[in-house]
Amino acid sequence: MHIVILVLVEVLIVIGLSRLVGLAFRSIKQPLVIGEIVAGIMLGPSLFGLVAPHLAVTLFPPETFPFLNVLSQVGLIFFMFLIGLELNPKYLGGQLEVAVLTSHVSILVPFSLGTLLAVILYPLVSNASVSFTAFALFLGAAMSITAFPVLARIITENNLQGTRLGTLALTCAAVDDVTAWCLLAVAIAVARTGDFAGAIPTIIASIVYIGLMLTAGRWFLQRLAKHYLRAGRLSQLLLAGIYMGVVASALITELIGIHLIFGAFLLGAAMPKNEDLVRELAIKTEDFVLIFLLPIFFAYSGLKTQIGLLNRPELWLLCALVLAVAIAGKYVGTYVAARVSGISKREASALGWLMNTRGLTELIVLNIGLELGVISPLIFTMLVIMALVTTFMTSPLLEWTYPKKLIRLDVVEPELEAETATSATDAETYIRPYRILVPVANPSTQKGLLQLAANIALNSRYPAIVNPLSLIEFEEDYAFESTPVEADRLIAQRRQQLEELINTLEPVETRSHVHPIVRISSNVARETAQIAALKQVDLILVGWHRPAFSSNRLGGRVGQMLTTAPVDVAVFVDRGSDRLESLLVPYSANIHDDLALTLALRLLINRETCILQVLQVVAENHLKDELSYELNTMMEQLPSSVRDRIEIKIVQAPDPIQAVVEASKNVDLTIAGTSRTWGIQRQTLGRYTDQLAIQCSSSLLIARRYSQVTAHLASMLPDVSSQEPTLRN
Repeated sequence: MHIVILVLVEVLIVIGLSRLVGLAFRSIKQPLVIGEIVAGIMLGPSLFGLVAPHLAVTLFPPETFPFLNVLSQVGLIFFMFLIGLELNPKYLGGQLEVAVLTSHVSILVPFSLGTLLAVILYPLVSNASVSFTAFALFLGAAMSITAFPVLARIITENNLQGTRLGTLALTCAAVDDVTAWCLLAVAIAVARTGDFAGAIPTIIASIVYIGLMLTAGRWFLQRLAKHYLRAGRLSQLLLAGIYMGVVASALITELIGIHLIFGAFLLGAAMPKNEDLVRELAIKTEDFVLIFLLPIFFAYSGLKTQIGLLNRPELWLLCALVLAVAIAGKYVGTYVAARVSGISKREASALGWLMNTRGLTELIVLNIGLELGVISPLIFTMLVIMALVTTFMTSPLLEWTYPKKLIRLDVVEPELEAETATSATDAETYIRPYRILVPVANPSTQKGLLQLAANIALNSRYPAIVNPLSLIEFEEDYAFESTPVEADRLIAQRRQQLEELINTLEPVETRSHVHPIVRISSNVARETAQIAALKQVDLILVGWHRPAFSSNRLGGRVGQMLTTAPVDVAVFVDRGSDRLESLLVPYSANIHDDLALTLALRLLINRETCILQVLQVVAENHLKDELSYELNTMMEQLPSSVRDRIEIKIVQAPDPIQAVVEASKNVDLTIAGTSRTWGIQRQTLGRYTDQLAIQCSSSLLIARRYSQVTAHLASMLPDVSSQEPTLRN
């Protein structure tokens, strides 16, 4: 097979496998990059070469390695440019004194432990041609690295960017990043020249170049930024000039004697941080780099990772020692420095685990060491395992140390401030408000959903809160959109859209009771359920949407909420009508129909012009179903002005669904429970028929009851206890 064709086949395999394994790791709440690194290792001698050695050699022969190396180096150059581009001075603004101390101690401790570890490892696993100084410097630098890109995405995904911990972690990581790269540059210079004295000219040349880039280079880049602002877009000519600058800067640092990646990183760091320019440049660059080039780098690294080299117990013990030193050095150094700076134990511990993240950055460092011959394939494999384990453990240990429920308490929502003030001023008479959570995916199309929530919840005599919930979900964990700064921009933009939506609600006085919640999420259904539990909501009101891979109208994400949310859920199928004067509740006497009727009664009480028809469909010679005793009792306690607007209608029909469809032609809203009678079965959510959702003429609200003690109606009836007793099936 022609070598070019074979390389293309390899690229096809690499991209496909990296996506699959990356998504698998995302499903277990791990960074996508961990899965992609594992995919690269799977293609190498550690798995593929072990299971099918002949096929592995056929598909990945040594002759193709130089081609993969070139592609991976191009990917690294532009990835490091993106890292520099994202190194926003904003990260260096908060708690800088504490961050500088914490960051440098978190480098000094693992660096010192790494050099001590070098004393043990050097005679056992190093190359004989490498000086101890170069080996110790490189090992210390490798132990000191914190992966700023992965850490930043973990902070964003956990909504930590607005907290003291998140701000401090970002500042520490930014300082750590700059310092660690400088240490690595020194280590590379020493490795290439043989001793520290020989590296001094390289170090001086590097300092001169950095000075030039941050003065003359930055001045020139600011001229480019001004041209961009005048043009209003990033033209292909301007983009070509920037890319040429990236490659040229990379070549200069290679000629100086450090490495290609430093020049690319430096140009990115020197770029003016104009929001629009950075965003457009990052978005135009990152897709090809992250999807095509970086997986090739992971595969190239995987081909050099030979876990089989750890073939003796003592080697695994050395590997465990490397891992222990890496974790202890980073965690203990960060924790002690943070505590000395006055940080609480919990935050200091969480910061220690965050700074222990190594990820892709560590892999870049290790490949440089292997390429220069500073580390052997054996120590390379040990350090790759260390990088994977330390990154893998970050998310679960962060959750254990600093659970999301505590993070949410640190992120103060506007409505929480208002509620706290209310309860503080009138603590003795405070009544927990009736609360509806409304997931809003697209504020521009879901006015009807939010208006319905306001109509159900808000009453002039009893407290109520409606929380529009907008969760911004990211598919990539190191794409530019998931950086903390960009995430904050998207959150502010979405909050503004929600505020504009709230200002369209009627009547005007209801708007002060509607308080949006906007967050980042990796799993919308799970996050909605968690927020519902934390906020103690009474009802989740969600809009219908057609799933991407199913024709079922209540499948997909809506189906997940229906099956997993630990509160009552109602799904709204909006037909676009603004009227809400006539309601229909088909009733077959189960707890879900009870919820449907209860929500209808809330609407009836809140809207004086509204009328309700309760429809009972029976077969011939069949007795009608009775309302539950508790609902009957409640209806008797309703004011006569409300009872007079309720009609209970009994019809005989062989097909209950068609009877409801026919009755829906004369009403504005039909509210149905998840009953088998109406073709909506809770037991088979995701597979049941949705005939009623398709054929219903009016807007449709499908109610699913979770709790049998939720006080949807009781709080509005003074003679009824604050919680409804258990309703019968």
